[in-house]
Amino acid sequence: MKRLTTLFAAACATLTVSLAHAAEHPVVEQYTYSTQLDIAKVIDLEQPADVCSVVPVHMTYEDHQGQRHTIEYSVMGTGCTNN
Repeated sequence: MKRLTTLFAAACATLTVSLAHAAEHPVVEQYTYSTQLDIAKVIDLEQPADVCSVVPVHMTYEDHQGQRHTIEYSVMGTGCTNN
């Protein structure tokens, strides 16, 4: 019985760590032109890299139901110059 209790406690601790990790690192959705976005509030908007090419960036937002989403989409980097 003691071993069963120890295993249960270990499983609960693992689940707690997994849930905390999932909260910190939400599933990243890939944006397409047909993606229907429901953005009530932008939480975080990643700045593009300082390169002259297309790069992925992430936006974390909250929808009108209070759910958080992270979406990845492509933008042109900020490193291009016209010399």
